[in-house]
Amino acid sequence: MFLENSLQSNKRRGSIEVVVGSMFSGKTEELIRRLRRAKIAKLKVEIFKPAIDTRYDEVKVVSHNATEIHSTPVPSSSNILLLANDVDVVGVDEAQFFDMGLIQVCNQLADQGVRVIVAGLDMDFQGNPFGPIPALLATAEYVTKVHAICMRCGNLANHSHRILGGSALVQLGETESYEPLCRDCFYHATKKENT
Repeated sequence: MFLENSLQSNKRRGSIEVVVGSMFSGKTEELIRRLRRAKIAKLKVEIFKPAIDTRYDEVKVVSHNATEIHSTPVPSSSNILLLANDVDVVGVDEAQFFDMGLIQVCNQLADQGVRVIVAGLDMDFQGNPFGPIPALLATAEYVTKVHAICMRCGNLANHSHRILGGSALVQLGETESYEPLCRDCFYHATKKENT
């Protein structure tokens, strides 16, 4: 009995952690913080981002506050499984831009004993659930929702309101294209736009 318990305690336990929120809420900052702590603990860490996200850097994951960490850009979620060999922790930034296969990839890695940390927008600019994030929230062991500050009233913001650009679901941008808004300000802003 003792041997059985000690063997189980030595086994790596995988998990999925999801950090979500609106734009400018600190999701990437929190992802980088967790990944750096894992590196300090001498764990093998691999970080991925969607290849389409070249806003700040082609290769690095960079927060709006200019905090950065080296990553591997990949065109689809299936590439993560191919490249995440012999690792303890996998980080994924801008998860909303990945295909729905990311759900299976994250769960497979966690089932293999890998700690998976995912950051992304939980809602698109229209206030709808975004990409694979809702399913990842449902399967994650740990969920952290971070908030920005509403640019119109100063309350906590959980919406990414597009102020410039078209109607395409995926449109890369920064403060020139998006502003974080609270529920009330988002409602009034989108109500005006639709009338």
